[in-house]
Amino acid sequence: MRFVDESIQIEACESALEVQKIAGTAELDDDGKPRRTGNVWTASAHIITTVVGSGVLSLAWGMAQLGWIAGVATLLVFSGITLYTSSFLADCYRSPVTGKRNYTYKEIIKNNLGGTMYVACIVAQYALLCGAVVGYTITTSISMVAIKKSNCFHKRGHEASSSVSYNPYVIGMGILEIFLSQIPNFHKLSMLSVVAAVMSFGYSSIGVGLALAKVISGKGEKTTLTGVEVGKGISAADKTWRTFRAFGDIAFAYAYSPVFVEIQDTLKASPPENEVMKRANIVAVATTTTFYLMCGCLGYAAFGNNAAGNMLTGFGFYEPFWLVDLANACIVLHLVGAYQVISQPIFSAVESCVIGRWPKSDFVTKEYGIGSGKNSQCKCSINLLRLVWRSSFVMLATFLAMMMPFFNDVLALLGAIGYWPLGVYFPIQIHIVKSKMRTKTWSWLGLQLINSVCFVVAVAAACGSIQGINKSLKKYKPSEVKG
Repeated sequence: MRFVDESIQIEACESALEVQKIAGTAELDDDGKPRRTGNVWTASAHIITTVVGSGVLSLAWGMAQLGWIAGVATLLVFSGITLYTSSFLADCYRSPVTGKRNYTYKEIIKNNLGGTMYVACIVAQYALLCGAVVGYTITTSISMVAIKKSNCFHKRGHEASSSVSYNPYVIGMGILEIFLSQIPNFHKLSMLSVVAAVMSFGYSSIGVGLALAKVISGKGEKTTLTGVEVGKGISAADKTWRTFRAFGDIAFAYAYSPVFVEIQDTLKASPPENEVMKRANIVAVATTTTFYLMCGCLGYAAFGNNAAGNMLTGFGFYEPFWLVDLANACIVLHLVGAYQVISQPIFSAVESCVIGRWPKSDFVTKEYGIGSGKNSQCKCSINLLRLVWRSSFVMLATFLAMMMPFFNDVLALLGAIGYWPLGVYFPIQIHIVKSKMRTKTWSWLGLQLINSVCFVVAVAAACGSIQGINKSLKKYKPSEVKG
């Protein structure tokens, strides 16, 4: 409970250290922190970097399980719910009475719903964030292996045997993230997020273009209104489980609530942060939904009911091989940045707790400058706590990624355990409390309907993903992880 009780006050200690380093060289915000410079476009980039990731690659597979009607409807419903409930969070960043900021998602929960919900939020938030880090590591390695296999197929033919181990690429990703994890906080990630967002548009556009070319050429495969049909090796039970997992994949594609408030905390104070964040949210959700529909629908039209779990690494596309390689390289670059955006709340929580416990320890608080020059803002610095803790976290995530490379099932489970509580339940409950909404009114019933439907979908997706992971584990041998 010490972690729970001290996390807020500790973040103030952490920010105070940063203020000391730049005192006299920059203006400060009303809370004593360095002046925030974020705007609607940087916030949109952060959101897009978070959500247009590995999830978009599984949407063609999800569409294949659900079919044209349910697939498109599910995408639109989840995007609408996400946009609606996120607006509740945006209005909670500042206290309406005192104007005090809530710096993190969990602070909003504690200040509005109390300690029990606060603990539940922490469990759900960090489970999703930690799982996403592992999922991004898996996806990155799959894309790097796909580049090598693509070159092999180009040289030897599409029927050539090309077996490549994922593990060296997982380890390589881990080593790179150890270095990048030394970036201190969200405020230093803006450029990395912009690059990552551009990369996400790059590989999504390539996937859409290749799928569209296949459809136009008349080589698109069979699609149906209801998706994969029972028979031909697929039982009714298999169809049901795969449908549940498809719901989880789509939910995961919109699961950015855990970092929503942290992104809002990067915005400058004028115009009001909630107004800017709502605009950024509309821009980001509209953009990502458009790409999701294009990737899902065109991918399904191209590959039909045989769509692979990852549109760009399932080798429905072989040529032009250099374009497929470019798309996978963009995926790698994007997920390298997304990894850091997802990890920052985890890093901050643990470091804040430690700083509050040992505020006078050099190991915890001292910054060791690296570089030269008179302008201290141009220098990099290393903190021993940051170095040891973040490196350990990345190494653990890398080890877990090597142990469970089940792409679609992991995505579905992450979406199931994270989307409903963080993206739907908590925002709705906060809105009901803040607006003092009376029970059994039409507004209250409508919100409870949204809550209930999303809960049922989350439970179904969790069951489907666990069943899929169980099947994969029966066939899995760590020493034979090859693609």
